[in-house]
Amino acid sequence: MQKLIASKFGWLLLLVLLLAINFIASVVHTRVDLTKEKRYTLSTATKNLLRNLDDDVQIDVFLKGEFPAGFRKLANSTAEFLELLKDRNSSRIHYRFISPQDPMPETGRPYGDSLVNMGAVPINLTVQKKAGESSNIIFPVAVMHYKGKQSLVSLYPGASGRISQEEINSAEALMEYQFAKSLSKIRSDKKPGIAYAVGNGEPVDARTIDLVQTLSQDYAFGTLNLQAQHNVPKDVEILLIVKPTQTFSEDEKLKIDQFVMNGGRLVCFIDNLIAEQDSLAFKPQTIAYDRNLNLTDLFFRYGLRINTDLVMDLQCDLIPLVVGGSENNPQMEFLHWNYYPLFSPGSNPVLNKSLGYISGRFVNSIDTIKVQGVTKNILLASSPNSRIISTPALISLNENKNAPEDEKFKRNGIPVAVMLEGKFSSLYRNRSTQAQRDSLASYGSPFKGESDNKAKIIVAGDGDMVLNDLLPDPNNSQQPFPLPMGWNKYTYREVQKESEFGKLFIPVANRDFLLNCVEYMVNSADIMETRNKDIVLRLLDSQKISEQRTTWQFINIGLPILLIILTGFIYQQVRKRRYAA
Repeated sequence: MQKLIASKFGWLLLLVLLLAINFIASVVHTRVDLTKEKRYTLSTATKNLLRNLDDDVQIDVFLKGEFPAGFRKLANSTAEFLELLKDRNSSRIHYRFISPQDPMPETGRPYGDSLVNMGAVPINLTVQKKAGESSNIIFPVAVMHYKGKQSLVSLYPGASGRISQEEINSAEALMEYQFAKSLSKIRSDKKPGIAYAVGNGEPVDARTIDLVQTLSQDYAFGTLNLQAQHNVPKDVEILLIVKPTQTFSEDEKLKIDQFVMNGGRLVCFIDNLIAEQDSLAFKPQTIAYDRNLNLTDLFFRYGLRINTDLVMDLQCDLIPLVVGGSENNPQMEFLHWNYYPLFSPGSNPVLNKSLGYISGRFVNSIDTIKVQGVTKNILLASSPNSRIISTPALISLNENKNAPEDEKFKRNGIPVAVMLEGKFSSLYRNRSTQAQRDSLASYGSPFKGESDNKAKIIVAGDGDMVLNDLLPDPNNSQQPFPLPMGWNKYTYREVQKESEFGKLFIPVANRDFLLNCVEYMVNSADIMETRNKDIVLRLLDSQKISEQRTTWQFINIGLPILLIILTGFIYQQVRKRRYAA
C-alpha cells in the first residue's frame, strides 16, 4: 500500500514539475548561442534600439511564394532573425510574410507595384514547378512601419546579380545591419542633411536622376551654391561634390575647409582630367588634359593627391566598336575598354562588405600623404593587371583593334578612392586674411585652424562613378530613360536579356557604394560595426565524404538502432532479475 502511495506521489510530483517548467518557459525565453561567429547574438547597438522603442514596429517581409532553395533559405533565416528581435521586445515587434503578388487592401493593386515605387529592385527568376517552368518576380525586401513612417529594408544586396550560395550567405551576415540601420532611420525625427555643391560646373541635369532619388529617400537632400552662400549651413552634415568642371576660387575653398574644420563630412567624386567618351563619337581619338580645378593644395593638406593621369585596367567594362563591314553596314562587336575599369571592393569591411564591382570611367589615381593624426583607408583600387598613363594622354579607339600588351599591365592595387579619418589642419591656418576671418565670424562661424572632432573625408578620382547614363524611352521620345547609377548604356540592354550573351556582362554596385559611403558618414559607429558580422560557409570535404561514407552511414543509421536493441536487452535482463523471486 505504501509503495502504491509513493508511486502515485512520484507521478504527481513529476506532473507538477513538468507544468512548472512549461510555465517558466512560456514566461522566460532565452537561448544559448554556441556558433563560433555568434550568429544568433544581437549587437549592443541593436539591443539598445529595441529597448528604446515607444511604439509598435510592423515588419512586412516579401519572401513568400515558390522560390529556389537559396531564397527559401534566406526566407527561413529572415524569420529566425525576426524571432531574435521579437525575443528582445515581444510587445513591440510584429512581423508577417507577404507575397508581392497579393493585392493591397487599400488599392487592390499588387504589393509589388508599391515596392517598385519605394525603390525595390525585383529579381526575375525561373522557378521549376511540377507542371514545368514559370517566371517568378522576387522582391527580397522588407518594409518596416513605425509611427506612420515606413522604411525599405534590403534583404539581398546581391553583388553580381547571379544567385549564389555565397551571396545568400553574405545577405544573412548583413541582415542585422540592414534592419538596425532602417530602424535607426525610421526612429529619427530628423533626416541628416546632404548638400550637393553647385556653381563650379557640377552636373545638374538628367545624369543626376538616380543620385537624387537614391539620397532623397532617407536624407534631407538639396543643392548648395558655394559662390552665393557665405558658409555651409550648420544643418548640412555631408557636403557632396560631384564632377566639378570649373576652377574653385580661394573663397570657395575656404568655405569647404571650414566646413570640415567644424566637423562636417566631405564626399568628393572628382575628374581631374578632361576626358569624355562623347568626344570619341566625332573622331577616333582625343587628348585628356588637366581641368585645373585648384583643389590640389586643399586635398594635399588633408592627406591625399589626385593625380593628373588615367588608370587603365584589363578588368574592365565593354563598349561596342566597329571591327569591320562597310560604311553603310558596319560590323559591331563588344570589346573591353581599358579606360572603363571595374574595381573590386577594398579591404574595409564596414564600407565594402558584400559589394560587387564598381565601374569607373577615365579614372585618376590617388596618392596618400602622411599627415599626423589622420588615418587612410583604400576603398577602391585597380586589379593586379593595370597601368597608369600620364598627361597629356592620347585616348584612341584604335587601341581596341588589337589585344592589349599584357606586359604593360603589371601594376597592382592602384588607389582610386580613399577615406581619411582624424583631426585635420586647415589649409588657411596661416593664410587667411583678417577680412576673411571677420566675414566668417559675422555669420556665426569663427575661423578654426584645426578640426575639434574626428572628421571624415572620402575622395574618389572619378566623377562619373555616381552619375547615370541615359537611354531613349521607347514610350516617350522627349523624356530619356535614366539607367541605374554606374551602368554602361552600351551593355545595359544586353544584361536585361535572357541570353548567354547577356550573362557575359557584369552588373555593378555603384549605387550601393555611394550609399555605404554616406551611411558611414552619418550613422552611429556601433550600428556600422554590425556590418562586420560574418557567417562562415562551412562546406563538407568531398574527399573525406568519399573515404568515410560507410563509417558515417553506420554511425548515423546503424548505431542508433543497435543502441535501442542493446537498451531493450539490458532492460529485459534487469526486469528478469528483479522479478525472478
